[in-house]
Amino acid sequence: MDVIHKMDETYENLVRYQIELEQKNTELEEVQTFIASVQSSMTDVMIVCDVEGRIQQVNKSLEALTGRAAADWVGQPLSALFAPSSKALAESFKERLLKQPVRDCEVSMVGTEDTVPLSLNCSTRFDPRRRPVGAVLIGRPVGELRRAYEALNKAHDQLKEAQKNLVQAEKMASLGRLVAGVAHELNNPISFVYGNVHVLQRYVHKLDEYLAAIHAGDLDEALEAQRKRLRIDKILADLAPLMEGTLEGAERVRDLVEDLRRFSGGQKSRSASFDLSHVVKTAAHWVLKGARREIDVRIDLPEPFLAVGHAGQLHQVVMNLVQNAVDAVAEHPAPQLRVRGGVAADMLWLEIHDNGPGIAPADLEHIFEPFFTRKPVGRGTGLGLSISYGIVAEHGGTLRAGASDLGGAMFRIELPREAADGGEAEAP
Repeated sequence: MDVIHKMDETYENLVRYQIELEQKNTELEEVQTFIASVQSSMTDVMIVCDVEGRIQQVNKSLEALTGRAAADWVGQPLSALFAPSSKALAESFKERLLKQPVRDCEVSMVGTEDTVPLSLNCSTRFDPRRRPVGAVLIGRPVGELRRAYEALNKAHDQLKEAQKNLVQAEKMASLGRLVAGVAHELNNPISFVYGNVHVLQRYVHKLDEYLAAIHAGDLDEALEAQRKRLRIDKILADLAPLMEGTLEGAERVRDLVEDLRRFSGGQKSRSASFDLSHVVKTAAHWVLKGARREIDVRIDLPEPFLAVGHAGQLHQVVMNLVQNAVDAVAEHPAPQLRVRGGVAADMLWLEIHDNGPGIAPADLEHIFEPFFTRKPVGRGTGLGLSISYGIVAEHGGTLRAGASDLGGAMFRIELPREAADGGEAEAP
């Protein structure tokens, strides 16, 4: 009876073990099916090899790439997969691949008709005791990456073109704002040039008549009477100031045209040394000429105030900042605008202050973002400060905003200092 009881107990154990074994086999089959489905759905090439560099397993992407079945590759050396130009990597498998991961290494693999460039990544495989037992190599055809890079470059070029168009649009908007002031400035010198020329024309007629009388041989008394009647002495006295006034007007027109040329010049103009004080005063003058009301303006800048860069671009920056200040104080009963600058140890600085409502703390971190504006619709594009920030950054400087001691907003520009001798003013 004991023997029979033991036999029954052993049989029950065998049945239980058989059931557990079947369950484990079922689970193993499910895991294998899952792993096989993952590998077969991978678009990237996968290669599994041992520590000696012998291929143990590949996926369907490699079969499609090489035109050979997976069974043909099992047991083959890893170097058999690569073109001659990339065999050095496979031959240094132990020394390189098993010591540290490989990231984005470009290799050439043997394809069905020609070599295929791959971007290869490799990681070491470990056993439960953390001993290296091989490696897993994942490769992606570089053609796909190149197409992605080309699409990215195309999008980047389109973005740069859009940015260029936005910069030009903002510049044209700035030009529109200063047209009234420039027209007024041009009108004054042209008016007295025009008037002086008309006076000179009348003087020429009188001088011609007087000289004709001299050449005709008239008596001295007659010449003296004609000299008094034609006021020759007064004409001669007026000639010098008339010519000086005409030259002054012509020079003023020339300077205005030169300022306009620098302002509207291309963004790729050559960097050069220039007087930032003249640029600031000209920009402020143009903007203030178009202002709707009188503004108390004080400009305190050192002389000379030399900077290196593109005068036209920085002219646009100053115009944008001054225009914003003018807009900010439009509703103030006693509008004020202060511009000051100086030179520190390794940079020069320029500040523009107003006594407007200022900038809300929540807006300070967004104020230089494109299209961000608190102006009413139609009054601003939201690009002026963003473009100004980019221009200053291209000059190696910084542009920041803050609170002014006048109660409004303050914008501070810092630029690399011009290497020239001169006095220094400490920044406040």
